[in-house]
Amino acid sequence: MPESQHTVVVMTRVGCSACERAEQDVERICAELGVPWSTADVDTDPEWRAEYGDRVPVILVDGAEHGYWSVDEERLRAALRA
Repeated sequence: MPESQHTVVVMTRVGCSACERAEQDVERICAELGVPWSTADVDTDPEWRAEYGDRVPVILVDGAEHGYWSVDEERLRAALRA
């Protein structure tokens, strides 16, 4: 399988159970598709907190907002295959 050209970032915060579920989903999906992913804590940057703080977890694909509050697995897989 060719190396993915996509990247995924989960905007998260400490103590967020929805964030933990989203991270688990993203980890599983990205592992299956060979896509690198990471997390970023929104509370470490005032701009991130202002932009994403009331909607965490927020899923970013290639730097663009893809979704928030939960992972739409079918939609994420489609975006990462494109």
